[in-house]
Amino acid sequence: MPASSRSVFFATGNTGKVDEARMIMEPFAIRVKPFSGKGAEIQADIAEVASYSASTAARRYGRSLIVEDAGLFVEALDGFPGAFSSYVFETLGIRGLLTLLEQSESRNAYFRSAVAYCEPEGEPKVFEGKVSGTITRSPHGENGFGFDPVFLPSNAKKTMGELSLAEKCAISHRGEAMRKFAAWYLKR
Repeated sequence: MPASSRSVFFATGNTGKVDEARMIMEPFAIRVKPFSGKGAEIQADIAEVASYSASTAARRYGRSLIVEDAGLFVEALDGFPGAFSSYVFETLGIRGLLTLLEQSESRNAYFRSAVAYCEPEGEPKVFEGKVSGTITRSPHGENGFGFDPVFLPSNAKKTMGELSLAEKCAISHRGEAMRKFAAWYLKR
């Protein structure tokens, strides 16, 4: 199949992730198709979550697809919220995270992403990305989603929430993981 006709189903309900994936995959001429079918999510490391979810969804729906899981890991909180980032964002929000860090001198953190690809009869293949940075003392920017407004990537002058979609995709954990997937996918 020529590269220009390649496409991949992305099992997620997060439209922000779909927008990012489309931008990241565009230079590879891979069309990202959102897919609402989800696999089972387990409570584990993000790579295990993505892998298991991709495997169960691929088998359940009989189609090859990708699943992405990501988390914010704050060193002063021993890696919390990590794999629970989405839940923590929904329940505590940005203000809650900042409150947890009020007395902390260290604000080092990193985002990790795991993209898992699986075919209905195959085993999942996982691609990971990471971006290091710090947690700011207050939110900045309206772009992105989740904890983006308080995450300042290393050597950056803007938080993820202040970056344009193209700027974020160029340096993000998701961008790194998706580009690794795309390079592998085109060589298969």
